[in-house]
Amino acid sequence: MSTINGTDIKKVVVACDAGMGSSVMLASQLRRQLAKNAVTVEHTPINSIPADADVVICHQGLAARARVSAPDKVIVPIQVFIGDPAVTRVVNAVQRGGELSG
Repeated sequence: MSTINGTDIKKVVVACDAGMGSSVMLASQLRRQLAKNAVTVEHTPINSIPADADVVICHQGLAARARVSAPDKVIVPIQVFIGDPAVTRVVNAVQRGGELSG
């Protein structure tokens, strides 16, 4: 499990398997929420997580694959793409600071 302070988060990646639909909507929502915080939000396939990602958000069923693709990153598994408390935790860490682990 990796840990990062919210003030150090510069890139959040929403990773998925299919690359369409809900995860794209989540990435778009996060871009709007974090626009004032100079944080880049990208959407990528689970097997192509960029090396400069600080936090990876993915469905809980893909978390093990994300940890293989990006073993040194904070992996935040979610159950639903819209309204998941884990996503709120990421947004709060970026906007208010504090430790984020996963």
